[in-house]
Amino acid sequence: MPALKPTDYSATVIWLGVVTNDDRVELLAEKRNAVDLTFDGIAGSVHGGATRESCSRVKSQYSRGTRIRNERQLSIISAEDLAEIAARMGVETIDPARLGASMVISGLPDFSFVPPSSRLQAPSGATLTVDMQNRPCQFPAKSIDKVAPGLGKGFKPAATGRRGVTASVACEGRVALGDVLRLHIPDQRGWQPD
Repeated sequence: MPALKPTDYSATVIWLGVVTNDDRVELLAEKRNAVDLTFDGIAGSVHGGATRESCSRVKSQYSRGTRIRNERQLSIISAEDLAEIAARMGVETIDPARLGASMVISGLPDFSFVPPSSRLQAPSGATLTVDMQNRPCQFPAKSIDKVAPGLGKGFKPAATGRRGVTASVACEGRVALGDVLRLHIPDQRGWQPD
């Protein structure tokens, strides 16, 4: 039995973006029709590179600024989770560009909770490895405030458990709007320490 098994679940790519400016006040992704994925992530992305400096998400493991492998090359969120965040905030929609998103997909249930190490594979063969759930942070909140003053403060509580996942490139290739990504999951039972 393979360590990763294909599932019958898939998702359609409905939005692509690249953050090219490391502006911590107005995190903003530039919309794209297609992206070429390399082992460094998306060309021109501030989140790209084979390594990165550690951040608050891994402070229990490393001192801030320690050079580590970059498993956060892309930020992927589902349209369903975006709609839930918007509803919790009391707004009609949220622009994924304001979240610094790399990709918005549609059709994969409970996407923010897919198991770490799952793979999303495009028709080109391009494959993304899910690192872990993306946690809400202050930068999208600041970016939302730029276009809707006062609403950004509601982002973190509204996005808890619905922020999507971070991922890195496992196999290079092109991903375009309309591509269908197939989900592959680790073939193992859940961890049971007791």
